[in-house]
Amino acid sequence: MQATRLTLICHAATAAQKQACFADDESLLMDWQGAERSLAGRYPKAARLVCGPEARTRQTAALFGAQPNIEQALRDLDLGHWKGQAVRHLNSDELNAWLTDGARAPHGGESVDQLCARVGQWIKSLESQPGHVLAITHPFVIRAALLYVMRCPFSMFYLIDVEPLSCTELRFNARWRLRLETHA
Repeated sequence: MQATRLTLICHAATAAQKQACFADDESLLMDWQGAERSLAGRYPKAARLVCGPEARTRQTAALFGAQPNIEQALRDLDLGHWKGQAVRHLNSDELNAWLTDGARAPHGGESVDQLCARVGQWIKSLESQPGHVLAITHPFVIRAALLYVMRCPFSMFYLIDVEPLSCTELRFNARWRLRLETHA
């Protein structure tokens, strides 16, 4: 049986990230059109290129290939009325509740538990689809994927740093594994 390979790429940097704001549907900081297909040779055998529906993931996907398929399961965490807000301007009690309880969504959007369930269902669906999937998505989605694959508790969610354009390799062959590779 052929293995499933899932490469999760975090979208390129945005102004919201640089300003410690929660994301809205903002564009990338870089000239993504001028750099289009600049990373296309990095994963030449990728069978499927997918991305979340937001502008920042679609623009990053353009660096890797022509037309990605939009995958709703890869959409960013719905942050409700916190979208576009600077972290420093949020109610500290609400923010602390959200950071310590995965079931809480004081912003009126999606809880981290809901995000993890959504991402886990999508990853499980890939188990019967061998081949390579290159997925351009968000830091929260990549954290959720790692919690699912590594079977970690919610308490680990905020201990994972996901940098712009970072790559996370996951492989499925009877069980999911995190694969660390060298690019030397």
